Amino acid sequence: MAALLIQPAGIAADTPVDNATDSVMKVMQSELKRATADLAKSDPAPYYISYTVYDQTAIVLAGAYGSLITNTGVHRRQADVTMRVGSPALDNTHGQSRSSGMISGSIPFGTDPDAIARVLWELTDRGYKRASPAFLNVKTNTAVRAEEEDKSPDFSKESAVTHTGEEIKLPDLDRPNWEAEIRRISGTFRKYPEVYFATVVLQVQNAKERKVTSEGTAVITPSASTRLVMEAQTRADDGMDLLRVETFQAPSAKELPDEKELTAKAEKMAADLDALRKAPVAEPYAGPALLSGRAAAVFFHEVLGHRLEGHRQRDEDEGQTFTKKVGQEVLPKFLSIVDDPTKREMAGMKLAGTYEFDNEGVPAQRTELITHGVLKGFLTSRMPIKGFEHSNGHGRNQPGLMPTGRQGNLIVSSSQSVPEKDLRQKLIDEVKKQGKPYGLYFDDIQGGFTLTTRSLPQAFQVLPVIVYKVYADGRPDELVRGVDIVGTPLAALTRIITTGDEQHVFNGVCGAESGSVPVSAVAPAMLFSEMEVQKRAHEHDRPPILPPPGFENSQLKQNVQPQAEVKP
Repeated sequence: MAALLIQPAGIAADTPVDNATDSVMKVMQSELKRATADLAKSDPAPYYISYTVYDQTAIVLAGAYGSLITNTGVHRRQADVTMRVGSPALDNTHGQSRSSGMISGSIPFGTDPDAIARVLWELTDRGYKRASPAFLNVKTNTAVRAEEEDKSPDFSKESAVTHTGEEIKLPDLDRPNWEAEIRRISGTFRKYPEVYFATVVLQVQNAKERKVTSEGTAVITPSASTRLVMEAQTRADDGMDLLRVETFQAPSAKELPDEKELTAKAEKMAADLDALRKAPVAEPYAGPALLSGRAAAVFFHEVLGHRLEGHRQRDEDEGQTFTKKVGQEVLPKFLSIVDDPTKREMAGMKLAGTYEFDNEGVPAQRTELITHGVLKGFLTSRMPIKGFEHSNGHGRNQPGLMPTGRQGNLIVSSSQSVPEKDLRQKLIDEVKKQGKPYGLYFDDIQGGFTLTTRSLPQAFQVLPVIVYKVYADGRPDELVRGVDIVGTPLAALTRIITTGDEQHVFNGVCGAESGSVPVSAVAPAMLFSEMEVQKRAHEHDRPPILPPPGFENSQLKQNVQPQAEVKP
């Protein structure tokens, strides 16, 4: 799942906030000023307070097997109050107490200033009563525990900004037309008895984030997202669940693929699932492998991107794989990586991780992470880390959670590439060179996860969907199922031989300590000298015992055939 922010690029960070036309913002600023003045008399006193109000309006249409199962519209308004007590050098959010810095609640709809102010007042009171004792505990723990390796402050000094993003005028959704189209597209799966679950979901969302801080920042950032997700699932005879998901995003519903293209994609998903059901289970393997561009993008997001998030360099419970490797070569020299939330589109696709300001009110910045294989920096929020005292605009969160340094649009580029069409032969050449019977081609990946804490192995696991054995002796490629890519980052990242010459985009939603945020990863296809896969764990429930409606005779035939082959 992903959300596309379609704010106009290039707006100056000092664009004034027009309070005359945003009464909610006016109430927020007034109540913040009052709270800041009154709480300054407290002991301990807060040195930083911020209010963030999220307005979200969404339409969700979901269809299954030719009928609508969801047809709803929803409007949410939520406030986050951030409270920092102490000083930037040491405050209540230090270490494991980070969650004490935020309190959240629902805010009244409309523009009634008294109603909005009353809720902000109540949340502010709760926030202070939570942060104050947390700060006292932090001071006690700091006094009795061993000295920390990274003595960076808890909060960075950043320039205050004022900004009002341009309102986004999406075309009106032709709801009756889309209801009918979703029925027809989802009805495509009725033709396939082995598709046991299938949905088509359209989500259209408008949002506005208002943020004011005691430092003087006042930012309004409208956003919008339109996406269509198709999901289908089956189960092999051995009980392995098999899933195919396709996601489409566009600035508006009118710019999504037409019904003919979406129906063709549904047909292809059903065909893929049927082929996967019949495919053999792959065995554990270590050898040459080729990742498609989308697969390589997910690989880099999981294996490298999470380990370059700033807060992981400071937390002593983290593995800190790259913390002390700044200035050292960590990738082959022909690879470079940036994270650029200001970029809106690549390879003809909108990027899900685009934004103008992060969730701490800091302007988004293009950040060089690795240049020609050499590590240059990390993704930082307003939590400083040793050697990186300021935010580079990557403090992100979902409402209700404290921001941390997170990925936005992670972009991998290569200076050593071959035409993408030649990569398959390059794989075969490498297989022959190593004397292996086959290599693996990973065509599509559904996601993955990575372990970064010291108490667990510093490993990753990427979840492929479509995987082929590519034989060195010329036999046709063989589809296989039930494998996961596994390994450790320092080893896996050094085994990239070359890449393709085209960039590919993977849009998704990433979950971590600060919640789920939309992200993109962009990469070319990549050839690895060695990649390890393991068998995937799965349940052992049988496929449905009863045939689906309308397929009774065909299912009966399938059940009778094996009995006819029994020999006395």
